[in-house]
Amino acid sequence: MLAMIASIQIGKTQQYCNDGQSWESAIEKLPVAGPIVVLSDGLDGDEQADRVHHGGPDKAILAYNSGHFSAWQEEFPDWSVSGGTFGENLTIDGVSESEVCIGDVFRIGTAVVQVSQPRQPCWKLSRKWNIPKLAVLVQKTGRTGWYFRVRETGTVNSGDQLELIKRPHLEFTVQRAHEIMHAKPRNAEADLLLSQCRSLSASWREQLERRALKGQSKSQSTRLFGSGDA
Repeated sequence: MLAMIASIQIGKTQQYCNDGQSWESAIEKLPVAGPIVVLSDGLDGDEQADRVHHGGPDKAILAYNSGHFSAWQEEFPDWSVSGGTFGENLTIDGVSESEVCIGDVFRIGTAVVQVSQPRQPCWKLSRKWNIPKLAVLVQKTGRTGWYFRVRETGTVNSGDQLELIKRPHLEFTVQRAHEIMHAKPRNAEADLLLSQCRSLSASWREQLERRALKGQSKSQSTRLFGSGDA
């Protein structure tokens, strides 16, 4: 696996207004020159407006594969797609959701990070770019990106390679985890197996276990489309 950081982005919380509705987000990620300090909860200077659904130890850093950009550009020719477009902190060349596994541990620069879960896009991505159902399309295509938790703090630079240190769950690529979470109809056996992956984020483990054992799952409509009081 030969993968490297193409660009690094951080963002501050901003106020937005669409169709008379105001909302706040730090989805606007702008490129920064390195070295960038990697803290236990993410990149130094980066913010998340909604700390309930974004950020935290299991979702400290969002990564996105630059290889997806050409596909998005073809689908939306008038949309300029580049590093940070999807709100990611690390735009990565050379590796995608089908090649990265839950629990993978990478050394990047002097920091050590671990893949924790696929990204679940929310309505703010659609609203930021004024592309209806963009979040739905990201989920449907599986071009989601993924989150890292931080195992060792350090610094990263654009151009740093991702050195794979450990791969404990070869059976659960990010793509496979995404497919299990969003499968229709649900597969209780697959849900339970993935919920037992200790490297998976706590929120995903809890949701999958609840769904497998009790047939319960949270509605995705609010996450994908937002609510009337955004």
